[in-house]
Amino acid sequence: MGDYIIRATAANHQIRAFAATTIEMVETARQKHNTTPVATAALGRLMTAAAMMGTMLKGEKDLLTLQIRGDGPLKGIVVTSDSKANVKGYVLNPNVDIPLKANGKLDVSGALGLGILNIIKDIGLRDPYIGQTHLVSGEIAEDLTYYYANSEQIPTSVALGVLINKDYTVLQSGGFIIQLMPEADVDAISMQLEKKLEQIQSISAMFNEGHTPETLLQLLLGDMGLTIHEKIPTRFFCNCTRERVEKALISIGRKELKEMVEEGKPIELSCHFCNKKYSFDTEALCNLLKEIE
Repeated sequence: MGDYIIRATAANHQIRAFAATTIEMVETARQKHNTTPVATAALGRLMTAAAMMGTMLKGEKDLLTLQIRGDGPLKGIVVTSDSKANVKGYVLNPNVDIPLKANGKLDVSGALGLGILNIIKDIGLRDPYIGQTHLVSGEIAEDLTYYYANSEQIPTSVALGVLINKDYTVLQSGGFIIQLMPEADVDAISMQLEKKLEQIQSISAMFNEGHTPETLLQLLLGDMGLTIHEKIPTRFFCNCTRERVEKALISIGRKELKEMVEEGKPIELSCHFCNKKYSFDTEALCNLLKEIE
């Protein structure tokens, strides 16, 4: 079936909702970065959130970046998404390995520690929009819920989850974002919605029991006039190319590039997002130097 996102409304458009399944996306990221289970879970949660948030962008060329910097052993996560839910990302320390929580679950908050969440939206203006909040739990879903409530004043419920197999592959990954629109009757709808949300103990467990994005939203919003508008494919996709890497090399300046040429050794550069390697021998470096001169 592949990964996808459902976009829906309910309560006469007073609620908008997104739900996603992202197993293939997160498994691709795990393979590319060779992440440990807790690193996979952290990266997968943020990638799932970015996929859904990316579909909220209005312009075709708009870009969303989510950055987390923490004082825990994972150190941080960087994820980007475009408006078509093409997502890429990486963790700063893919080899982090810490004990499970007392309940046997992966300790994402312990891996991240205390820190900051940045939400950067490049929507074609002179300067990108940058929102920031501190990590309230380090579990990512709660941090995004807090961000929406405090930075954008949008009552929001975010749930994200990743289940890992014993062989470290991704068993389940997905989540939802439910938001009240500005015209919503907040008191009445919040009370009704909160009762429904109490039924969701573990989003990843529900996916593992056979739920889909459609059935999750039906469970939460089915008696509030749920209307599903769109099914959007989502995937891990990195747009790095050799040409982009060449431009990056040129941008370091003539002096540094000349020193590389004089050293007479080939160099290899890797993309942070997908780990693809690009090699440049002395001849290739000379050609880039000529472009500058």
